[in-house]
Amino acid sequence: MDKVYKKVEVVGTSPTSFSDAVRAAIRRAKETIDHISWFEVVEWRGAVGDGEVTEFQATVKVGFRVDPHE
Repeated sequence: MDKVYKKVEVVGTSPTSFSDAVRAAIRRAKETIDHISWFEVVEWRGAVGDGEVTEFQATVKVGFRVDPHE
C-alpha cells in the first residue's frame, strides 16, 4: 500500500534556545497529531526586550502519515 503524508505548520517558542523551540513545537503537535514522522524548520526568529534576546521562535513544518480509514 502506498503511504500518504500531510504537513502542518506550527511555531514553537523557548526562552533558552532555537533547539528547545523546535522541541516545544513537536511536543505540542504530538498531543493532537498521530504518526509524526519528520519535521523541517521553515524560519528562525526571536523577540528582543531591553536589548536582550527574550524568546527564540522556530516555525516548523511537521510531517505525519495519513492512514486510510479502518
